[in-house]
Amino acid sequence: MKSLDGKVAIVTGASRGIGKGMALALAEQGATVYVTGRTVKAGDHELPGTVGETAALCDARGGRGIAVQVDHGDDAQVAALFDQVRREQGRLDLLVNNAFAIPEDLTVPGSFWEKPLSNWDMVDVGVRSNFVAARHAAQMMVPQGSGLIVAISGYVGVTYTYGVVFGTCKSAVDRMARDMAIELQPHGVASLSLWQGLTMTERAQRNIAANPAMKALTVTNPLVGCSPEFPGRVIAALLADPAIMARSGGTFITAELAQDYGITDVDGKTIPSLRAERGAPIWQPIAPRTEA
Repeated sequence: MKSLDGKVAIVTGASRGIGKGMALALAEQGATVYVTGRTVKAGDHELPGTVGETAALCDARGGRGIAVQVDHGDDAQVAALFDQVRREQGRLDLLVNNAFAIPEDLTVPGSFWEKPLSNWDMVDVGVRSNFVAARHAAQMMVPQGSGLIVAISGYVGVTYTYGVVFGTCKSAVDRMARDMAIELQPHGVASLSLWQGLTMTERAQRNIAANPAMKALTVTNPLVGCSPEFPGRVIAALLADPAIMARSGGTFITAELAQDYGITDVDGKTIPSLRAERGAPIWQPIAPRTEA
């Protein structure tokens, strides 16, 4: 029996990148994973990957993948996703809020007044979208008295990285996860955020190949990077942890949680924490849940 047999998860923004990697890692432990994203046809995005391809790989890993085309900037599509999960599964154990409107110029030097206002889309799909999805998830998890909501964040939550809007978004999702945890605690539902460092996604590999100087920077040094599946391995351990409520409300460095759970990357590598170089999380877990 695998650790997540019978568990139902939603991973947003999983056509490719971190979302795809997390979906595969969860499926490998037996979870049924709803894979959301906008790309359903190969070639519709400049980078490879579709929701259908990710779902098929989830099946191959031993779990079950269910592809759902969702634009997380469209509230009606998000509501339809959760209605589908409720209708087909009758429960939800995990929501990973990963969808993020990454602008093409994110890593291009330039100040906020020089970049287009469209960079604000990161707030719409990256902060607001987290709230909308978490709201629907809570409406399923609270009645069942269990569940885990994870927000994907990063060291940028406290350390300037790339630009103003990017930092604003990640700081916001850390605080949102914290305050959601306070309101969810009486119902046995956990909420937390994870800090990812460099993750060697398709986009990251493309950007580093185009600008080799990035390898010399702490933020984008491949030597400290991880595979897209690494955070999924950690989330799988969190979901299987019977003491998960003790972590609710906290912001955690993924690499440090991995060490707590004895988890390495897919190649056996231990991913280092960059706490000393890039900063420490602000939010600690809230007080442990007590029975009335």
